[in-house]
Amino acid sequence: MKGGRSLNLLITGGAGFIGLNFVHYLLKSASHQITVMDSLTYASHPDEIQELTSNPKFRFIKGNIANKNDLNAVMDQQYEAIIHFAAESHVDNSIQNADDFIQTNIVGTYELLQQLKTGAAKKMIHVSTDEVYGTLTPAQDPFTELSPLSPNNPYSATKASSDLLVRAYYETFKLPLMTTRCSNNFGPFQNKEKFIPTIIYSALQNKKIPIYGDGQQIRDWLFVEDHCKAISLILEKGTSGEVYNIGGGNERKNIDLVKRILEIMGKPESLIEYIEDRKGHDRRYAIDSTKLQNKLNWEQTSTFDQSLVKTVEWHMNKFGASI
Repeated sequence: MKGGRSLNLLITGGAGFIGLNFVHYLLKSASHQITVMDSLTYASHPDEIQELTSNPKFRFIKGNIANKNDLNAVMDQQYEAIIHFAAESHVDNSIQNADDFIQTNIVGTYELLQQLKTGAAKKMIHVSTDEVYGTLTPAQDPFTELSPLSPNNPYSATKASSDLLVRAYYETFKLPLMTTRCSNNFGPFQNKEKFIPTIIYSALQNKKIPIYGDGQQIRDWLFVEDHCKAISLILEKGTSGEVYNIGGGNERKNIDLVKRILEIMGKPESLIEYIEDRKGHDRRYAIDSTKLQNKLNWEQTSTFDQSLVKTVEWHMNKFGASI
């Protein structure tokens, strides 16, 4: 987006994994004024946010999107766009207790839509997930934007609910809304509870790496920088009312990915430990990004293995200093 006009943007969840990467992406590639709203949960990066506050193009407001008063405080100006990343996203946590997921993912999205109705922003991008589509068999074609929503765990159910709210507000009120659904992200700043950081962190300490079930589950992996590029294109060129799938086209079995990361790190496969499978564990995700590629000319910037090596090195540097 270099050379484009400067926009005033509100980014919810901008202290989390994907949101923070997007903030860094924009600060490097554009001249936008950026306001981040984040409640600074356990998965956030307050130190990174503190460093960014010295940038005159950036401001941070701590707040919860499900809280009307917090939202009113951040809506002290009109935004060109809201990019809505804020979400509770760890499936295992949602299985244990879905309260926070319902509040943030459903109620929080509703409150943002109510703000959009008052003219708080000229458009909103709602960032969702491929998990709303449910699961695929090995023989089925990847999910498209027309695939039915069929979530199989509390996390994905709350995201599907928020997707339907966004659709309803577009259809009923003709609000300038777009939805994106991405495949599994990986890259810098991801919380160590997630799959790839868990592998790296455990291997660094020579601890057992827990693998659910038989390890044959398949995920489509998307490097977070490519996701940021896609969101930026949708912000610039996307059409209201549309859904855009953002997939990596990098399907890997969980066990194969673990072995590749251990190979990169020079660690033995004997660290792998199979454990009881997760309840409602989806077998395969795969996303068809043809629409995004054809309509907005999106393409990935590096190969999966190049991005994986970069990710492993980043996490090893971060975790290695704290072990």
